[in-house]
Formats: sequence, C-alpha cells, structure tokens
Amino acid sequence: MTLKDGKTGMTLKIVQIEESPLKQRLMSMGLIPGTKVTVLRSAPLGDPIAIGIRSYNLALRREDAERITVKTVG
Repeated sequence: MTLKDGKTGMTLKIVQIEESPLKQRLMSMGLIPGTKVTVLRSAPLGDPIAIGIRSYNLALRREDAERITVKTVG
C-alpha cells in the first residue's frame, strides 16, 4: 500500500521511500521509515493530500505520495 492510497483519518507507518530525486528532501522533512503519519484530507480534485507528521502538517502531490510505501497501524 502506498501513501497515495490512504483515506482521510487513517494512521499509517512509513515502510520505505522509493529511490527518486525527491527522496532526500522527503526524508529531511521527517518522512523516514518507522514514522507514523495521519492522512488529514485531500483537495477536492484529489491532489494534493495533507498529512500530519510529528508536530506539523505537510501537503504532498499524489505523484510523490505514490513513492512512499506504508502499512496501516492498529
């Protein structure tokens, strides 16, 4: 399952991030394996999606969220 597939309100744990030019940038923003994120909402047309990570909210394009593998938590 990828972060793109997450529904509003779901809590997910990051498993891995695919190799891409954006990988280091995402990791510097706190998206590292083992981190829990919450899907907050998505824009009316579906792009971007807002996630809550640690103590802040982050908006990601669906294209970038598709590169992040996650699993559901509890």
